[in-house]
Order: sequence, then C-alpha cells, then structure tokens
Amino acid sequence: MNDTDTLARLREEAGSGDPEALYRLAVHLVLAHETDEALSLHRRAAEAGHSNAQVELARMLMHGISTSASPKAAVHWLQRAESAGNVAAAYYLALIALGGVALARDGRINERVYAAVGAGFAPALLAAALHFGRKPDPADQTLCLQLLEKAAARGETTAALLLAERLRLGEGCAADPEAAADVYRQLARFGIAPLPEIRAQPPLGAVTAAAPCTLALEDVFVPPPARPLAAKPRVAVVDRLLSADECRLLVARARPHLRESQTVDPATGLPIKLPIRTSSDASFDPVGEDLALRLVQLRMAVAAGRELVDAEHLTVLRYAPGQEYRPHRDYRPPGSIERDRPAAGNRARTICVYLNDVDAGGGTEFPLAGISVEPKAGRAVVFDNLHPDGTPDPDSLHAGLPVERGEKWLATLWIRERRYRDF
Repeated sequence: MNDTDTLARLREEAGSGDPEALYRLAVHLVLAHETDEALSLHRRAAEAGHSNAQVELARMLMHGISTSASPKAAVHWLQRAESAGNVAAAYYLALIALGGVALARDGRINERVYAAVGAGFAPALLAAALHFGRKPDPADQTLCLQLLEKAAARGETTAALLLAERLRLGEGCAADPEAAADVYRQLARFGIAPLPEIRAQPPLGAVTAAAPCTLALEDVFVPPPARPLAAKPRVAVVDRLLSADECRLLVARARPHLRESQTVDPATGLPIKLPIRTSSDASFDPVGEDLALRLVQLRMAVAAGRELVDAEHLTVLRYAPGQEYRPHRDYRPPGSIERDRPAAGNRARTICVYLNDVDAGGGTEFPLAGISVEPKAGRAVVFDNLHPDGTPDPDSLHAGLPVERGEKWLATLWIRERRYRDF
C-alpha cells in the first residue's frame, strides 16, 4: 500500500471521530509535514481523552508547531496524560521542569524520570544512565551499564555507542573489546561509525547524600568550583564539569548534522561564511532535544552562573587539523539581535566545554588578557562578553587556536542577558 492509499484509509477511519483513528491520522500527517491539520486532529483526540494525543498536542504546544508556543498549555495536557498513567507525559513534564519556568523545578522531576525508567522509556533510560555514570560507587557504575544496555535494546543508538565505548575501555566493568566490537558491528549496519577517542577524568561537583542507585538529579545544581584566570575580561575555568559519557553524548548527537561553520556579518547581522572560522558545527533543534541533552546544558548553564532559559541552543563544533577560529568576540551586532529574540538582549556570557583531549594545539586564547586555556575533555572555560552595565567588552577578544594534530570537539552555550527560551 502506497502513502496515498494509506492516507486515504486513515482519513476514512478518522471520519468516525474515533480518538484512536484521529490520533493515527495526525501522526501520519506530522510525518508528512502537514502539521496544521495534525494539530487540529491531536486536539480533538486529546479533548476526547486520548493520552498519546495529549502528549503529542503538548509537544506541538511546547515548540510552537503550527501554533504559538505555550509551555503552560503543554503542561496542562501532559498532566492530564500523566494522570491517565502515560509515562511519556511524566518524562516530558520532567524535561520542561528543568527550565524552572513553566513548571516548578522540584522533587517531582526525580519521581517522573524514575517512573519513565521503570516503564522502559528509552530516552529516560539514557538520561538516568548518564546520571549514574557520574557517580563513583561501583553499584552506580554497574547500573549505568545496565541502563545503557536496556536503552540500546530499545533502539536508542546513542546509548549503544556509549555502551560500546565503556565496554572497549573497561569503564565501570572489565574491558571487553569483543563485546564492544560486536555492538559497533551492529551499529555499522545503520551507517553509524565508532566515536572518536574520548577519555575524561571522573567528574567533580556535588557529592550527594543519596544512597547508591538512587536517582537524585539535583546534583546538577552544585558544579565543580571555578578557577579564575583573568579579571578583564572575566575568564574562569571549571575542570571536570562533564563526564566522558556526557562528552560522547554531545559528539554522537552532533556528528550526523555537522556543516561548515558560519559567523555573523557585522554589517548585516546575517550568517555568512568567513575565512576567520574554518570549523564545522551542529546546533541542536529544540524539537529534538531530549532529557539527556537538557541535563548537560543545564549543568553548563549552572556552571556559568546562569539559568538555562537564558541560553541560546547548544552548538557543538569540530575542528580538524589546521582548522581554527581567529580572534573574534561573541557579542552580537545590533542587526543580528533584532533578528533573533531581541528581548533577550545580547550574549552576556559564554561557556565552552572541551569534549576531547587534543593531541596538539587547539587552545582557547585571550590575547588581551595574555592567557590560553588547554583543551581537556570535560573542562569548561567561562567568560563574559559584556561589561557590568551591558555594553560590549572589546577585551573579550578570543580565538580558537589552530589544531596541530588530532581533532578538537567543543560544545558552546551562549547565554543572553535575559530569557531566551520558552521553557
């Protein structure tokens, strides 16, 4: 049966007004990018009590798909679905609550993620695995591996990549290169290559009082201490912020979407390809953002002393040998701000996290401060782009030095003066 026949059949079935038929047609229309009609159908099914339609309607409301973004309305529909026992709704409520705007950031986050984990919801399994992977207790490390294995068995390819690397390197278990190779052989059938070499020291930060194997995501709010490097501009380093798993997550998710990096034309405010920047990069679309990615970004924002809702969407960059980003400043010209949420103001602060060790070169240099930061997997560099009065600080000039050997992977979060995200 071709797509036209399938659509005709689904329309005929939905003509009865049955909520399940309305939902199936709406899902098909979303895949066909017919989102206006899909929104209407999801709403009809949601109002009739269909919990999966309530979740999908909420997701469209979260991201403003064929409607104005309304996280509060999304929360309403997710809570209705959650009350009917829908674990996906609990998961998305936890994801929204991390922003602390549309929903309280409280202990319900742990409860909701735990419920989704217990139901075998793959995105929750992955997020929980990364959480336990940060904890040094052997029981937590074992649980991390078990959760990665369960998520991989449910089709979560990123979990499979992280599992393969842990098996290969013997992280949390005895090294098992044969088992790792078997996982990679399975991934190769889908065109997924092994990850680049990423090793990182165990992360620092909160030492929670929670017993081993206890989910306590609030540890994200106690980052490792920052080490000041300069006052003008203000530059600091936060060592061991991200774990090896978290670094690998970002590389795995970014790698399929890399494209040549652009920069902002100071005259027009529009993105343009310029020779000062020779990397490739990928920015994460909020629609595809899952709990694991949200937690990593929240960890970065907290380490920078800011709220996640003030941050632009995360960008991951790859620098091949010889590639660089010549001296530049991160604050944006007025024309650029006017085109992208002007109420949020300019880029007040930047946090960059190195995702791997670089064989040679690739440091971040602040020439006017006379300092350079060496890339180390999991290490963050935080710096201000504006003066305290909000005016651009030209001393924030910095550069990504050329990579001499190997490659450099870097995650960057630009943080605005005021709220940028909807949730």
